[in-house]
Amino acid sequence: MSSLLILGAGGHGKVVADAAEFSEQWGNIAFLDDKFERDTKHAQWDIIGRMQDLALYAGEYDGIVIAIGDASARMKWMSQVHALGFSLATIIHPRAVISTNVNLGEGSVVMANAVINYGVKIGAACIINTAATVDHECQLAAGVHICPGTHLAGNVSVGECSWVGIGASVIQGITIGRHVMVGAGATVINNINDDLTVIGTPAKPIEM
Repeated sequence: MSSLLILGAGGHGKVVADAAEFSEQWGNIAFLDDKFERDTKHAQWDIIGRMQDLALYAGEYDGIVIAIGDASARMKWMSQVHALGFSLATIIHPRAVISTNVNLGEGSVVMANAVINYGVKIGAACIINTAATVDHECQLAAGVHICPGTHLAGNVSVGECSWVGIGASVIQGITIGRHVMVGAGATVINNINDDLTVIGTPAKPIEM
């Protein structure tokens, strides 16, 4: 099995580690995180250092994944990972269902019971979370997070670093812009411009 270094040991980090371990592709899983003491255990995995220690481990791990929920921070760390010559790992829980005709970007994670259908294109460092569905020919830019239980119908486009909240539904053919936040349980039936937060059924913008 290949060795895996995970940046970020919060709740999302533990789920990523669990998915990686469950896949039986990854062993020797360890974390870097600033909120935990070095050389301690976090659940069954080791905390081996802080985030700024990343360069010390160049060449020691077969892959690295960035398990940070904040999309902007995730993209920033992805640039640093590339600069240090690491290979970004793509983590797929074995209970996810993914069409053979899906383009899944580096550093992305797909959780248990997620379904990704034919012709979908997913950018780098995306999160397709537990039991989310992404239907045919959707296009997700880098850094997108599709939260648990969210459903995207066919031909939906989601811009860079957007976040589609838990249990939201998006009808077919919708375009969601960059840096958008779609609230939990929202129903999206109209296109959404960049940098908006929308909530409700139907989803409408709110002031932040």
